[in-house]
Amino acid sequence: MCGRYALYGPISRHRKNRPDVDVPEWYSALADAINARPMRFNVAPTDLMPIVGVNRDGGISIRELRWGLVPYWAKDPKVGGAKAINARAETVADKPMFREAFKRRRCLVPASGYFEWKPEGSAKQPYFIHDPDGELLMFAGLWESWRETKESEPLYTYTIVTGPPGIVSGDIHDRAPVILDETAWAPWLSGEAADAADVLKAAAEPRLIYHPVPKAVGSPKNDSPNLVEPA
Repeated sequence: MCGRYALYGPISRHRKNRPDVDVPEWYSALADAINARPMRFNVAPTDLMPIVGVNRDGGISIRELRWGLVPYWAKDPKVGGAKAINARAETVADKPMFREAFKRRRCLVPASGYFEWKPEGSAKQPYFIHDPDGELLMFAGLWESWRETKESEPLYTYTIVTGPPGIVSGDIHDRAPVILDETAWAPWLSGEAADAADVLKAAAEPRLIYHPVPKAVGSPKNDSPNLVEPA
């Protein structure tokens, strides 16, 4: 499960880790958008956060959506929502909650890192997992548009796809967000469902590190820089 993450600047308009890969034009706009918005050190379900998606005309859109997917067919926004902040990679193509979004409405969720809790004795210690150079991580995600009536304003929501952990994240938890590298962004966003399924199968954990952080991150009321600093 990925239930908390962080997104804060400054974000470079260029990628340091993969100088051999051309960064798409929209990446600079994303970096500018993140640097211009309030820094978030403890993103929690139902928060409004930026995602990268595809418009109906095929262009790239950077928008702020609510974390916790509400399927378009729901009669009530309580269907999904905070209970659907994650979608399992193994079942996302078939589960009714996510399958239509997987076919047509995939997105990238930018993050500076994410939190997981590891049992240690009788308590759980939170850890912050991130790129060692501060590079922006891009989670595989899905988005949806829901309306109460045809005349209502749409509610836009998203979820983060999770899969088995990698070598680093497996030290902390038995699930991890699917992190996509630059070569996977385009096929994930714009490819057919079969292409997207291949992206999930091929996704490998990037170079990551982690450290323990203050237990105050457990409360969504707390949101300050010290929450991502070593405890």
